[in-house]
Amino acid sequence: MDNDSPSTQFIEAAVLRRLLTHLDNRKDVQNIDLMNLAGFCRNCLSKWYAEAAEAEGVSLDREAAREIVYGMPYAEWKAQYQTEAMPEQQAAFNAGK
Repeated sequence: MDNDSPSTQFIEAAVLRRLLTHLDNRKDVQNIDLMNLAGFCRNCLSKWYAEAAEAEGVSLDREAAREIVYGMPYAEWKAQYQTEAMPEQQAAFNAGK
């Protein structure tokens, strides 16, 4: 399958939407957990989203991209769902740098 074909782009867009829905349903999974296990987190997705928009000539700042990924303003998500990193989580994160 051609990576630039419309059907490939449609499939990739559907996969991204499903990933964002999955992450939205798993607010219990902290970004530090994602970073420690997979090397990326919701903030990384936001950054990549904004970079991809810029590459396509679409004006989208990082905060707007975060709102797309988090499904709400980032500050609101942090206040409602982000917990303090446990010492073990922070140690694993620092070891993986």
